[in-house]
Amino acid sequence: MAKKVSVVIVSYNVRPFLVQCVDSVRKALEGIDGEIVVVDNDSKDDTVAYMSENEPDVQLIVNADNVGFARANNQAIRQSEAEYVLLLNPDTIVYADTIRRSLSFLDAHPEAGGAGVRMLTREGTAAPESRRAVPTPWVALQKMLGFSRRYYMSQLPWDAPCRIEVISGAYCMLRRKALDQIGLLDEDFFMYGEDIDLSYRLLKGGWQNWYLPCDIVHFKGESTEKSSYRYVHVFYQAMLIFFRKHYGHLSFFLSLPIQAAIYFRASLALLQMLTGRLKAFINPQNHRHE
Repeated sequence: MAKKVSVVIVSYNVRPFLVQCVDSVRKALEGIDGEIVVVDNDSKDDTVAYMSENEPDVQLIVNADNVGFARANNQAIRQSEAEYVLLLNPDTIVYADTIRRSLSFLDAHPEAGGAGVRMLTREGTAAPESRRAVPTPWVALQKMLGFSRRYYMSQLPWDAPCRIEVISGAYCMLRRKALDQIGLLDEDFFMYGEDIDLSYRLLKGGWQNWYLPCDIVHFKGESTEKSSYRYVHVFYQAMLIFFRKHYGHLSFFLSLPIQAAIYFRASLALLQMLTGRLKAFINPQNHRHE
């Protein structure tokens, strides 16, 4: 008999985060017929050795290369037969009742293809990324110009379930039936953007996406090196992949400004990164105390 939920965690060089994440999930699964699957993307730290020796109840998939976030998640989803799949970032801590409440909501709402939750920062404030809109050309342009209220669906309350458009990949509870219909994560996305694409395909498939007022702590960015050229390149490349995939049919004069804005933001981010490194090199003492 298939399990109720498979919790899939993709890990890459974040063993300390992963251990506390798995511990929180284990507690949140008490009384639930669930399983934890960790997919390691060729970590260079001691993740594989530690998990093999100390976490015997966790299914471990070890990749010989870093195959990316989407492909690694798909590996675990394909081997699972659970009614629901929870995609979870390793830099999270799940509250004890969050998984149970998510499952109860989805059981009671068969039209819901997936659900996300309230993501709290280390300081305990709600992260705006908990609810997002699909970055249509107009919404994306507003976001890039600094007008993010529509993108973050800021009009919605934080203390009640709400229909949203994009479920964050940091905590994404998915109905197996919905995945069977729309397909798994698009492996063209190496990292970033795959949650937007999946959420959009759920909506186009006739499913609903929901935000639930259940909590996780998300140490966003602390397990990812965001001050590197690789991050800048991968992040904005993902935005281009999404735009070309879903809005490539638009006229040249409509699509050109969006693509130009993406390239501009990518160049600006890279320039800021290089400027910061130059300042740190010239004045390392001040940089250490920032």
